[in-house]
Formats: sequence, C-alpha cells, structure tokens
Amino acid sequence: MIEISLCMIVRNEEKSLPRCLSSIGAIADEIIIVDTGSTDRTKEIAESFGAVIYDFTWIEDFSAARNFAFSKATKEYIFWLDADDYLQAQDHARFRELKHELPGNVDSVNMQYNLAFDGEGKVVTSLRRNRLVRRACGFKWIGPVHEYLEVYGPSYSSDVCITHDKDKEYTDRNLRIYRKRAAAGEVFSPRDQYYFANELRDHGIHEEACQYYELFLSGGQGWVEDNIQACLRLAECLERLGDKEGSFNAFTRMLKYDAPRAEFCCKMGAWHVEKGQLHPAIYWYELAVMLPRQTDSMGVKNEAFSTWIPNLQLALCYDRLGQHERANIFNETALLLHPGHPSMLYNRTYFKNLLGDKYVSLQP
Repeated sequence: MIEISLCMIVRNEEKSLPRCLSSIGAIADEIIIVDTGSTDRTKEIAESFGAVIYDFTWIEDFSAARNFAFSKATKEYIFWLDADDYLQAQDHARFRELKHELPGNVDSVNMQYNLAFDGEGKVVTSLRRNRLVRRACGFKWIGPVHEYLEVYGPSYSSDVCITHDKDKEYTDRNLRIYRKRAAAGEVFSPRDQYYFANELRDHGIHEEACQYYELFLSGGQGWVEDNIQACLRLAECLERLGDKEGSFNAFTRMLKYDAPRAEFCCKMGAWHVEKGQLHPAIYWYELAVMLPRQTDSMGVKNEAFSTWIPNLQLALCYDRLGQHERANIFNETALLLHPGHPSMLYNRTYFKNLLGDKYVSLQP
C-alpha cells in the first residue's frame, strides 16, 4: 500500500476546510497545510486534523506556494486539493482501493474533477487533472496564476472523482495579478494569453478579451483543448458585443482543431433555429446525440450538450414542423436525462393536452 502526503495551500478557509479534511479520512498519511495569511480559524482547524502547518508569505504566485507545500512532503506520493474540494463517500472508498492497487510503475494519477451539477445532483461539467504524483519525480507547478502541475512518464487514469463546491465569492484577484504582470512588461506565454482572456471575459471586459483570444489562437501554440474553448469563448464575447457574424465565424473555427463535438453541434443547431432553418438544425442536434462520448480527454466536458439539450431542441424543432408525436418522444427522452427540468415539464403538459390518447410517456 502506498503512503500519501496531502499538500494544500490555504487562506481564510474556515468554512470549507473541515469538510475537505473530513472527507479525506485515513487516506492521507500526512497532511501539509501551507497558510498564505489567514486571519480566521483556518490554522486551528487544520491543527485539529493533525496537519503540519507552515506559513508562506503571499507573493501573488500560486506555483511558488504549491511548490513550497510539495517540498515539505515526506511520503512516497503527493496528493493535492483546494479547500473547496472534497471526496464524496463513494470516491473515498475508491481512493482507499487505489492506495492498495496502484501499479508500482506509475508516476502520476489523474482524476475526474466535477465542477458543476444539475438539480438532481448529476455532473454536468467536469475535467481531469493530475492529482497524485510520485514525490521522487520532483514534478513542479508552473505559472503564477491558473497554475498547472507539469508531469511526464507513466500515468494512470483513476475512477476517483474530486468534487468542487466553491463557497466564496469570485473576486478580481487573478485579473489583478495578470494586470500587474502586463504592466511590468511581461510577455505572456500562450497559456497565459488564454487564461488572461478568460479573466477578462469573466469580468465582462469583452473587447479586450477578444483581443487576447485572437492573440492566443493566432500564435498556433496552444493545447488543442484550450484552442477549442478559446473559439467558443471568443464567439460568446463577440455575440455580447453585437457581432453575430463574427461570433459564428469564431465558433466554427473549432473545426480547425478537431472533429465536431456535441457543444459545437448544439451551437450550429441553435444558429439554424434562429434563422428558421429547422431541417439543418435537426441534422446538428441529432449528430450531437449520436457522437461518441469523450472519455479520455483532459479537457472540459459538459454532458448536457450530448444528452438533454439536443433532445429538448429536437422536440422544439419537430413540434414547429407539426410532427408533434415525434416531438413528444424527444421531450420525454430529455426528461429521462434531466428529470424535473421546468421547460420539459411544461412541454409534457403541452403534449398531453395536444395529443390526448396519442401522448406517450417514457417514465420508468
């Protein structure tokens, strides 16, 4: 069985830290907490879980803090979390199995990171991140903000999931860090161009965000998953600026980097619906449903675009074409995938009244 050091950087996390550390239980053989300036009960809480606590002066560099935390680990493997991450019960059990069964030649383990959920608790947005690494490899964190752990060598994809549940308000901290770096004359890497654009977009600074997305994409050096997301987000910014033609051109640039994905298909479908072109819209929504699911990608996944969204939109399209019975089946399929959705429940009542004895329910 492998031994694990949990390494975390924290600041004013008294609300979320108890849940995080409680969820780990006996998985961590050592807990390293690096505090970057808490003024609440964070340290006291960490101490109650047996953590070894270190102070680190915040220098607006997340990688520096994380690398410092990793340097204090003593066990064979290092596991990292943020304070608003935790393990659900089933994932705690899976992790305990992983400790016993991890192949001996593995240097890094990636795990699914669940970021958003629907009203029934189903995961709608997720990605995979490298979470557990062999300490002897000396892997380092890269980047002052939106940092990443640079790994290489034998890797393992685990079925353990990390759940994220942010309990703090979003701030402009990351944007301020980027602004300060830009003001100092730093030349941003392609990755920083992309994440700076994201920060600008998140704060509604759409015109400047477009400039950085274009800079990133034109450089041709980005990771394919970031390229695809940059196209989508550039399209969103341009639409908010009122440039619908530019928005269309931006999201179709996704095809330069990969075959059509479900999100692309749904956006193409929506574009045709807006123009009243229902048959082309149906083609794209049906393709979104038929495409194989991405299982091995480290990029962001939103299951809604391959499940209930295209089925709901197919119901709309077929209803407008007068094919109400077929539309009803698509709405019922969407409800199977997302029970309780108000639009689809409204549609169910509509089809019941419209179809009478011809109405079909797919409820189990």
